Amino acid sequence: MDIAEKKIEFEKLLKVVYELREKCPWDMKQTWETLRPLTIEELYELTDAIIDNDKAEIEKELGDVLLHILFYAMIGEEEGRFDIGTVSKRLREKLIIRHPHIYGDVKVENSDDVKRNWEQIKLKEGGNKGTLAGVPNSLPSLVKATRLQDKAGSVGFDWTDKKDVWEKVQEELEELRAETDHLTPNQTKIEAEFGDLMFSLINYARFIGINPDNALERTNRKFIHRFNYLESEVNASGKKLQDLSLAEMDVYWNLAKEKE
Repeated sequence: MDIAEKKIEFEKLLKVVYELREKCPWDMKQTWETLRPLTIEELYELTDAIIDNDKAEIEKELGDVLLHILFYAMIGEEEGRFDIGTVSKRLREKLIIRHPHIYGDVKVENSDDVKRNWEQIKLKEGGNKGTLAGVPNSLPSLVKATRLQDKAGSVGFDWTDKKDVWEKVQEELEELRAETDHLTPNQTKIEAEFGDLMFSLINYARFIGINPDNALERTNRKFIHRFNYLESEVNASGKKLQDLSLAEMDVYWNLAKEKE
């Protein structure tokens, strides 16, 4: 579609959303608060589709997320606070301000420069509340750690060489091992050292261009696939999974790996 066609389709969608708000009993009773958990669910469904690289599902889930955005804006309009027009205007203005290398005279060499400029501009917009102030408290811990490291790195608090980061990972691993091997293990200290190890691994992921959350989710799915195969094959043989030794289970596990 060209821009004119996209505009027409968007206007048609807006018309339907407003009609539903006016006429549908379910749509009429929704508030920001009732929509919030549904929005979170829709976002996770979108991320699932992205992990699966399912283009058709991505398109579908993007539509569901867009519906929620329009719904929130419509409720804001009803309360006399804002509408989809003011939301769009504010976003457009923000994008122009945060891309001075496109709409200004700032020079950049690469995407890293763009990212640093973006974070610096955000910091100024926030009234210098602090570099880490923009990281939501409710983010999942794995994602939160990545964003904290990104933010700190944007102001120069970062390693310069991935070898140093890997040495830090090994250091944290040894500290965890020391705590777990202690004659009188302290669970609080073990947990703290485990957290430090995870944090350093997430940092290393940044340096080698890996999104740790995506990587872990793909491993989760790989484990589910292999375990389901193992369980299915054992059941088909008339045996019970709990009666097999680990070595016997490993035979089925390796078969699952071979089939991949």
